Amino acid sequence: MYLLKFRRPGLLGIFLLIIFSLTILQSCKKNKSQIGAQLAKETGNKIFSQVDMEQFGQKLKSAIASRAKTLQNPKFTEAIYAANNYEPVLVTKYFPDSGLLKATEIISRAGDHGLSPETFKVSEFKSTLAKIHQQTNINNLDAAYQALIELELAASHSITAYSQAIEFGKVSPRRIYAQYYTKTKRPDSLSFIKPYQTKNLAFFLDSIQPAGADYKMLQQALKQEVLAPGCSAEESKRLIAVNLERLRWKNIPAEDKYVWVNIPEFKLHVIENGKAALTMKVCVGEGRNQNIAPSLTEFDDNDLEKDRPFNRETPQLKSMIHSVQVNPVWNIPESIATNKIVKYAAKDRYYLGNKNIDVFYKGKLVEDPETIDWSAADVGKTYTFKQRPGDDNSLGKIKFLFNNQSSVYLHDTPAKAAFNQPVRAVSHGCVRVEQPLELARALFGTGKKFDRISTGMVSKDPKAENISLSKQIPVYLSYYTCWQNTEGKLKFAKDIYGLDAVLYTHLIKI
Repeated sequence: MYLLKFRRPGLLGIFLLIIFSLTILQSCKKNKSQIGAQLAKETGNKIFSQVDMEQFGQKLKSAIASRAKTLQNPKFTEAIYAANNYEPVLVTKYFPDSGLLKATEIISRAGDHGLSPETFKVSEFKSTLAKIHQQTNINNLDAAYQALIELELAASHSITAYSQAIEFGKVSPRRIYAQYYTKTKRPDSLSFIKPYQTKNLAFFLDSIQPAGADYKMLQQALKQEVLAPGCSAEESKRLIAVNLERLRWKNIPAEDKYVWVNIPEFKLHVIENGKAALTMKVCVGEGRNQNIAPSLTEFDDNDLEKDRPFNRETPQLKSMIHSVQVNPVWNIPESIATNKIVKYAAKDRYYLGNKNIDVFYKGKLVEDPETIDWSAADVGKTYTFKQRPGDDNSLGKIKFLFNNQSSVYLHDTPAKAAFNQPVRAVSHGCVRVEQPLELARALFGTGKKFDRISTGMVSKDPKAENISLSKQIPVYLSYYTCWQNTEGKLKFAKDIYGLDAVLYTHLIKI
């Protein structure tokens, strides 16, 4: 089983955890002598009035140690109860006024979020809560201690597991996707302690779900059993569920202006103040799921560590567009050189010259590449290739640059016909944009820099020129197969990279 792992608390995490726990401890201390009496009153079972908190603390400490492998997060759990003298913090705070009962009801509705309630062991939580009221089974002090421990730990597991999943997502995208480079906040010690601190537990559990219109629309679609095109009811349910999970990840754009590419949609949007100021078609990298089968079945990977991407897939990432290169030089990747350029050159001795491709050997320009035997083994690895600016340049007239470890960028293309295809997963990983000049205008605005761009792109003597943005603009390369579009309508797209299947498998395995 693939277990969700939290960030290790470390000294700082434990220190902060203890400091915050002191707040809980202060609120519990005033009731320390009343805990047993309060339980006796709430349950009608006088045996709880005999509970001694020091003895209970010793028993709870032993229980936590023996169950370390089954707790939601043993290090944080141990720290928080140690800081509170191993008192039943959750039972003390939330058993009165039906706080724990309301929590079980909320967690039981996890299906509204596309999650199984049993992921959070809600049945166990409910049964231990019901058992605390059964006087016939709790008829001696040992049974009272045991029932109280069972309820406290069941509540701790269910409440913290649910709150972490709803607030941050159940799955860490960095752990399951090989090409995921978007900074995504994950649970830590401060988030773990929140359910123990809040005054109103039910309100807290209701408040932590994403509040955006996208999330609410997908929830509504899930409840109404909306069918995705070409999918069965079960497949549609799974499709919506994995996209709800994506919306729970803490990586949603918060900037006033940004560029957003939704890879399966084959669209780019420039978003300003929450609205699309510009939308255009894009071509993205080829993917493994070329038949684009609608069935969302389990991902076939025995170890379930990470997915296996096709090497031309466009990665998911967030970066900052810092500049453009007008009339770019294309540094041809080794894979393309080996699989395409060399083969074309072997068939046509004039191919390299006609395509304005320069050949380099150990960084030095080869003056006469026609003398090279392009049919020789590994010749594509022996030489490097650059395509000069011009009408045939594969990057077109402009490329938009942002730092990333995948060496991808947005760029123009001379192959305009591809934008008419319904499935535009045709590139080697970079994103080809349909209206590059309009994108430049949206980023730079009007002025001298934009004038240089527009003039340079139509120059009959093209020369590469780098032009920087005065203010860098965020760019998100994202992956959603179900989303609310800019017109407020629910849209579906095919899972061109098979990433839905990867995510769904991890959701049900955890």
